[in-house]
Amino acid sequence: MALFRYKALSAAGETLAGSMEAARAEDVVARLQEQGHLPVEVVDGTGGGAESGLAALFRAKPLDEAAVLQFTQQLATLLGAGQPLDRALGHLVELPERAEGRRVIERIRDTVRGGLPLSAALEQQHGLFPRLYVSLVRAGEAGGGLQPALARLADHLERSAALRAQVISALVYPLLLLAMVVAVCVLLLAFVVPQFDDLLRSAEVALPWYTEIVLAVGRLLRAWGLPLFVAGTFLLLLLLRHLRQPEPRAAFDAWLLDRPRLGDFMARFETARLARTLGTLLGNGVPLLVALGIARQSIGNRVLGLAVESATEAVKAGQGLGAALARSKRFPRLAVQMVQVGEESGELGGMLLKVADTFDTETRRALERALAALVPLITLLMAGVVGIVILAVLVPIYQLTSSAGVL
Repeated sequence: MALFRYKALSAAGETLAGSMEAARAEDVVARLQEQGHLPVEVVDGTGGGAESGLAALFRAKPLDEAAVLQFTQQLATLLGAGQPLDRALGHLVELPERAEGRRVIERIRDTVRGGLPLSAALEQQHGLFPRLYVSLVRAGEAGGGLQPALARLADHLERSAALRAQVISALVYPLLLLAMVVAVCVLLLAFVVPQFDDLLRSAEVALPWYTEIVLAVGRLLRAWGLPLFVAGTFLLLLLLRHLRQPEPRAAFDAWLLDRPRLGDFMARFETARLARTLGTLLGNGVPLLVALGIARQSIGNRVLGLAVESATEAVKAGQGLGAALARSKRFPRLAVQMVQVGEESGELGGMLLKVADTFDTETRRALERALAALVPLITLLMAGVVGIVILAVLVPIYQLTSSAGVL
């Protein structure tokens, strides 16, 4: 017998954690299901399979998000065509390009052929398949609709990946432009400006105040540039580490939400993620309280996550989901109203997916508007900085040559 640590959700949506002795992890899953709980994670409790954080950081996943999406889409298609599950998994063994990915699917196929359900096989893959993924598959198996559950899951993953990719790709150009601004400034101040420092210092010309500042910054970067870069990087890493702590992260997330435009964008983006996850879970037959317990893990903003947690407690007490979300005053009013309409009509799952579509569109539009203003601002910033540096050097040289011409 081995010791396993587990996390599960009760029928009331409460998070359960503990340890259990069993011969296999599958036995722990079966016992939890018999008790009416939804297993979330079952890991070896002996600690022998633990991996150092540094190794986990640099170790590439056998299946990345794109590969998981492709696997889900193809599996749903094969099951929809009438293929048995084990045969469909056999067809997908050669799908991943990397050998590690093929071995993962082989393990899943062998586990299913051994008599275990697909959800148990996915759960054994050391976190490659997220909690939401395993829960939706398990709900589909319980309701006898694995293929529709996989199809909804594939659609959820595709839409979430598309929104995330659009946000990232939209930010690439402004970030590159900003990096170019910093690189140009460092190049001018650290290498170009110091070339004129001795000339301007030896000239009998009063230097403008802005030239004094530019020359001082150039001398500082030339003498202490590398130590300043190392110290800045170290401080940035310390700040990022500090923000991983619950209280500082919550304070920072609250600060983000309180910013006039940025806060609205963050609230819409997180609302779309929450609504799509929750709507997909409800559409697969997961109870509301359990679905809320899973869906709140998809939210990146700690403040909004705590708001969902408070809403879950209010729903347990008999309050409607729309009213419970409205209490925090953190979610957009339109989303709350649409949720209330869905509750009144008995179509909460479908309405949540409409909420997700609506706020996906609003997020994209807000991002496009922000970028339309941000790119010109960064361009003007670069032109302004370069212009100031050039003027700081050329004006004293012009005064010097004018004085020499007069003499």
